[in-house]
Amino acid sequence: MKSCNLELTVSAESIKQALRAVRHPVASSSSLPPPCYHEEDWFRHEMERVFRHGWLGIGHRDQWKMPGDYSAINVGNIAIAVVMDEHGTLQAMSNSCLHRSSRILSGKGRCRAMVCPFHGWSYDYSGQLVSASRMENTQGFSEKGMALKKFHVATQDGFVFLSLEENPDTLDQWLGDFSDRHACWSLDDLVTGRQRVLDVDCNWKLFLEVFNEYYHLPYVHPDSISRYYPEPDPTDDVIGEYTTQFGSTTANPALLEENQGCSLPRIKSLGEREKTGARYTWVYPNMTFAAGSDCLWMYHVYPLTATRTRAVQTVCFPSQTTRLPEFEATSEIYYSRFDIAIHEDIPALEKQQAGMESPFAVQGRFSALEPSVGNFACWYASVTR
Repeated sequence: MKSCNLELTVSAESIKQALRAVRHPVASSSSLPPPCYHEEDWFRHEMERVFRHGWLGIGHRDQWKMPGDYSAINVGNIAIAVVMDEHGTLQAMSNSCLHRSSRILSGKGRCRAMVCPFHGWSYDYSGQLVSASRMENTQGFSEKGMALKKFHVATQDGFVFLSLEENPDTLDQWLGDFSDRHACWSLDDLVTGRQRVLDVDCNWKLFLEVFNEYYHLPYVHPDSISRYYPEPDPTDDVIGEYTTQFGSTTANPALLEENQGCSLPRIKSLGEREKTGARYTWVYPNMTFAAGSDCLWMYHVYPLTATRTRAVQTVCFPSQTTRLPEFEATSEIYYSRFDIAIHEDIPALEKQQAGMESPFAVQGRFSALEPSVGNFACWYASVTR
């Protein structure tokens, strides 16, 4: 056992050593070392350093509309329940029953109370235990004061964020100038059109990286979306834990070529420049989106294991657009474009994951078309080494 622990320590230290080569400027930086994408001991390390600190994106606020609306989220081995209480406030808490630790809620839906499916223990929307049947003869047991572990939850610009940290910095501090940078998209006015969940056999970082770089487009999407994207602007200098990059496009990037005549109305608050393309933004560590001229498509990404990821895809439109009589039929045309693109990405990601796991895989370098990936890598190296 001692030798095994020594090997784990050496492995982690060798990764930290390799991370020293990941630093700004991106043009002279190495990429993340391959073990960061598959080693189990490193996965446990990054769960502690990356996901147990700061803020995590967990969805758009209209996921929770009424009291009792809930979502069950898994971040690695941490089970979390997010519930709207009777006052319209979001509550986030541990999703492990205080009795024998069964997960209480699954998926998403609406509940009248949080009831454990194993032995029927019941909790209110704040996580307070209200009923524990057949425990009356258990010595020293009292329901009074028993509650699920609470977590911090906050909302900004229509997005909901969660922190597992005991005393995190404020969400304003985490996001910095994010609101100002994205103000013209009127993010508070967007509503969800469709959401779907995908489980992918790749590390969570790979999924987010491919969404935020242009380099792969002609090779992975040659016949679908590649031709829309000329070389983008450089990444912006920002304040906060995110990276962002705007790029003009030659057509509406939210539609396939044969459907360009089906565009929905543009977002009214956009400037002339923003009407010509899309802004790709990655809020560290796990939320990314593309803000186009008429909609926004995004992913919230959760690590399940070192090599398996759950990605929640959400497509949002201006509230006024969703009230148009043609919206339901036209939005399906948009969704088909996003489905085609992601189902082209997934095989490429799974091949990349397989290559990362080779003992002969090496750190690479970043091209001029991967600055957001490089920015994330530098941030990731700074918080994990």
